[in-house]
Amino acid sequence: MKFELFIAQRIIRNRSATRKVAKPVLTISIWAISLGILIMILAISTGNGLRNAIKNKITGFGGDIQVLNYQPSPTYEQSPVILSDSLLQSIQQRYEISLMQPYARKAGILKNEDLFEGAVIKGVGPNYSWEFFSKFITAGKIPRFSKDDYQDSILISEKLATILDLNLGEQCEMYFIRPNKAPLRRKFTVAALFKTDFEEIDAAFLIGDINHVRRLNNWKNKEVGGYEVFLAPNNDGEDISKSLRTILPFEYDAISARQLNAQLFQWLDLFDLNIVIILIIIIAVATINMSIALLILIMERTTMIGLLKAMGANNFTIQKIFLINAAVLIGKGLLYGNLIGLGLAYLQQEYGFIKLDPETYYVSVVSVDINLLHIAGINLLTLVICLICLLLPSYLISRIAPNKAIRFD
Repeated sequence: MKFELFIAQRIIRNRSATRKVAKPVLTISIWAISLGILIMILAISTGNGLRNAIKNKITGFGGDIQVLNYQPSPTYEQSPVILSDSLLQSIQQRYEISLMQPYARKAGILKNEDLFEGAVIKGVGPNYSWEFFSKFITAGKIPRFSKDDYQDSILISEKLATILDLNLGEQCEMYFIRPNKAPLRRKFTVAALFKTDFEEIDAAFLIGDINHVRRLNNWKNKEVGGYEVFLAPNNDGEDISKSLRTILPFEYDAISARQLNAQLFQWLDLFDLNIVIILIIIIAVATINMSIALLILIMERTTMIGLLKAMGANNFTIQKIFLINAAVLIGKGLLYGNLIGLGLAYLQQEYGFIKLDPETYYVSVVSVDINLLHIAGINLLTLVICLICLLLPSYLISRIAPNKAIRFD
């Protein structure tokens, strides 16, 4: 066993030698680090969780990329898109793409008795993936749409249903404006209710049959409003959208979810900035606490330092003894902080006891994403930065003279 480690262990185990002043300061330092790592774990877990939950709702409803007819400023009214079978097949076979599905939409006005509300019907086909919406269905069943025929069943949000006083199985009317013509009137039957807690979806959209939307737009069977492209994990929508533009006909465009929801993604980017600021502040506080604790340890052990120097130990050897001691204290703080922080994050992940206002945050509970790699990273970063910063106060040892230190009390 190395000399430095042996002496450090003796100091750690000999608790009775710790003076009354040093003991509470060291305890406070340990719990300050514990509190700091706890806050960092919760900040990263909730920040990533909230960002991922909101991003997943955006991409789950509209895909990572949308292939649309080129428009300088996209609106709810669409021009038809027709892609050849060979082009569709070549896009779908790309390894970055997990799913590509057509859709179409049409804006109109929903009416039930004397209640009116603007809305957009999003038409989907028989092969539409309901993986996203199935998690948010609160009542009723998802209808089955046919490839050849059309039907009037719709999924409507709880919010729109409440505004229009609609219940499952009831009918409502929807009016579609036509230039220089009387509005089209269509009846729809409520097949299911959903609630995503995402205001842009719940306040505006219903889900219906794509064939019905085709009839409203006078489109042919192969014409669609656009394609939703879903990417495999760890692929960037910006890069893939640029790549798709090079193979699409000139009149079509591939737009990433970030481009379609620029302001929302900019707001999500602020989560990263907030997390970085929190990490910097907490690590700075932990470093200052440990520096003070190390200075107190050195002052408490001044006599021991003098004896070690008198016996031939050099300054670097004694510095290592105190750095090992400080590392043990930091390790205790990290251990306690991780246990409490991960425990609280797990409880929130499982039970969701902390709620949020969905109109402000787009989710009803605080979402948690426990990434063990990120947590290991902040633990290692905290330990390394604290130890590096502790090198400066440890140089105080070189200023201690053995003859004065032995008489120090």
